[in-house]
Amino acid sequence: MGDQPTATDVDVFVGVDMAKEDHYAHAIGPDGNELYARTVRNDQADIEAAIDTASAAGRTVLVIDMTASSAHLLLATAAARRVPVAYVTGLQMRRAADLYAGSAKTDPRDAFILADYARRHVDRLTWLDINDELLVRLRVLNGRDVDLAGDATRTINRCRDALVSISPALERVVGPKLGHGGVQDLMGRWATPTALRAAGKTRVRTLVSKRSPRLADKLTDQIWEALDAQTLTLPAEDTWGEVIADLAGDLTKIAARRDALKGDIEEAFLAHPLGKVLVTLCGFGPRTGARTLAEIGDPHRFATGGHLASYAALAPVNRQSGRTLDTATRQRRGNHRLKNALFLAAFVATQHDPDARAYYQRKRAEGKKHNAAVICVARRRCDLILAMLKNREPYRQPQPENLPQAA
Repeated sequence: MGDQPTATDVDVFVGVDMAKEDHYAHAIGPDGNELYARTVRNDQADIEAAIDTASAAGRTVLVIDMTASSAHLLLATAAARRVPVAYVTGLQMRRAADLYAGSAKTDPRDAFILADYARRHVDRLTWLDINDELLVRLRVLNGRDVDLAGDATRTINRCRDALVSISPALERVVGPKLGHGGVQDLMGRWATPTALRAAGKTRVRTLVSKRSPRLADKLTDQIWEALDAQTLTLPAEDTWGEVIADLAGDLTKIAARRDALKGDIEEAFLAHPLGKVLVTLCGFGPRTGARTLAEIGDPHRFATGGHLASYAALAPVNRQSGRTLDTATRQRRGNHRLKNALFLAAFVATQHDPDARAYYQRKRAEGKKHNAAVICVARRRCDLILAMLKNREPYRQPQPENLPQAA
């Protein structure tokens, strides 16, 4: 979507309040006159009818307030009809609703606010990429990866809680390392102090070393120190052991799913033309690059690197009122998934890229803390990333000036 609609290009703004079964659509013209307002079933025929009715009056855009699964059919139908779709974030929607009369929260009112907000603020809308199959696939795979990461975190927390129930000392040693495969194998086989003592140090060390060799010796010694620190056997230890072993097995399965998914993400990322460009910049591997590309979408929807930085919540916000000093603070709005991906890439770049490292050290010398300095690096790289994606040119490391000429 390189050519974004402007206020003068659009004849009909259709605000659609999304729902699982029935959407509500409100269509208005550029002067605010109502064309129609009605319920739209979440099926292809009714969505097509609503779009065609609006399109008969001129160039149409749809404005929605969510992009979840219930919106997928509408997005696909709009893509088939070549109708642009804009997205209004929840925060924008709440603030816009406060400007309109009344405090009711109804589907018709929300649909009207979406349409009227879009009519008044076309330049502030976020346009969705609905024609790029690979980008959609990346978003689906990224979403699944995030879900699995959340499952792993929840499972680790449950496992640590169960370990505390039988040995707080053992939990302090094993709990922080449950993300390691060798520790998962250990807890899946000998999950209680009694079972660990019966197995012995040699067997424990051997089991851990199969998947976590660098961890085996030190962890085994720490486990035995924890076992010596508690001689009491707490109630229902065997039952808790079964729970811990089951949770450890779940962690292993989740890790295997994420490993398989990583291959799918890398394949989809490198299959995209922009993926081959982004991966040449230091800090972007398959996961981070795929997350970044999926969230940026069409780079042409950002006029400058500053717009991209603002969208990613990396640009500082100035605050000044009356006699209050003019200060720059971090932005709370924006796409925080993109912010996290760009932050991670910038952090890696500060370790391996000389230019990023020098800029990071300069910001630290100015008095900024670590995270703030990394955010400065990420903000600076937004200009570079956007230029690379727009021009489809891979990154080339700048050559030092005044190199001796070859004879």
